[in-house]
Amino acid sequence: MELSQDTKNILGLQLPTDPRWVNLAEKSMAEILTDHAYCEQKAATTCISLIQRYSDKEKMVAELSPIVTEEWGHFRLVLAELHKRNLKLGKQRKDEYVNALLLFQRKGGHINDRFLDQMLTMALIEARSCERFKRLSEGLNDEYMQKFYRRFMESEAGHYTLFIELAETYVDKEKVRNRWKEWLDYEAAVIKNLEVRGDRIH
Repeated sequence: MELSQDTKNILGLQLPTDPRWVNLAEKSMAEILTDHAYCEQKAATTCISLIQRYSDKEKMVAELSPIVTEEWGHFRLVLAELHKRNLKLGKQRKDEYVNALLLFQRKGGHINDRFLDQMLTMALIEARSCERFKRLSEGLNDEYMQKFYRRFMESEAGHYTLFIELAETYVDKEKVRNRWKEWLDYEAAVIKNLEVRGDRIH
């Protein structure tokens, strides 16, 4: 599978989403919207947790505060789309992708190492979400839903870079770059081993 230049250069992701995913997702829009809604909700609550945990990092607090509002706004947008289709939110499902990423986080050692991995985990989730939203914005047959997901794609791209910048604010830039490469390699292996399912954003 050829790695697209936009995926490689803009997002840094080493492995693109399997093209079959969009076709499967289009047949499961109710499930995709439910999973998407929970992804936005978890993004907001994770940012709140980071603010609570690292309240001494003033720049991070200032930068993530509006992201909480934005992500919760996204949750409401997806929820409204579900209601418009007379669909219910449904139950939250296990996110195998995110759980696999969490396994790679450093749990011990210096607090800055743990902080770095948390920032890079968020950056990767945002980057992969952006890539998935791009696939939907280009591959869905429904023009309305194409525009719907392009809006999210543009937002996630900005979030991805923010988490990298925050990591570099508090951790040596070379260390961030080296660890980011390790994360990208690990994430590619995770994507390669995950089943291609159309009822999940990740």
